Amino acid sequence: MESLVVLNTGPLGVNTYIVPLAKDAVLIVDPAACTFTDDETKITGWLDEHKKRPAGIFLTHSHFDHITGLAVLKKAFPDCAIAVHKSEACMLNGEAQVASFGLRQLAAAFQDMPRADKTVAGGETLDAVFTDERDAEVAAALSQWKILHTPGHSTGSLCLYNAERGELISGDTVFYRSYGRTDLPGGDEAAIHKSLLTLKETLPRDTRVYPGHDYYGFPLSENY
Repeated sequence: MESLVVLNTGPLGVNTYIVPLAKDAVLIVDPAACTFTDDETKITGWLDEHKKRPAGIFLTHSHFDHITGLAVLKKAFPDCAIAVHKSEACMLNGEAQVASFGLRQLAAAFQDMPRADKTVAGGETLDAVFTDERDAEVAAALSQWKILHTPGHSTGSLCLYNAERGELISGDTVFYRSYGRTDLPGGDEAAIHKSLLTLKETLPRDTRVYPGHDYYGFPLSENY
């Protein structure tokens, strides 16, 4: 079984995940590489070097630090669909977000920001989202990943869970012995605790967690 590839990208050190699917196909989660941090070709360069193609781009949420690489990636792969929670599809323009953080120099990363191609609610598997994928083996690999709606860090925060691989890509919902901040617009402390409790009660304790920042690959039990 191929391992997830983790690229540290963008202005706030996002864990961009390249998820192996089948054959040459991969899923890109939270692309953040951009010109501001001089790593705009980090994702596309990796794909080219390893002769991989993205079957889809999945966003765990729409905060600016997780989406700064969308324009570069979409330009390289214009037919690759972007998926995000339906409540955050209108938030992919990050200019207002970076202004509120005093990072106006990042605004250029959002000038050609593409729109979301697909919206999700949670509960779907990825094969039902990236329906343009015609390869049966790739579609089967996508079907192993289930979308979990885990609000709290933001209204439309999402996780991806693969029972066969025993992996949870948690965005900014679960961190190592911690959880995502809730003091940003759309954050809700009560909601994130409910989301964390649901994960605790429904996923195996030995599920390996891959968050949006910092240390990854730890067992979910570390957060109990």
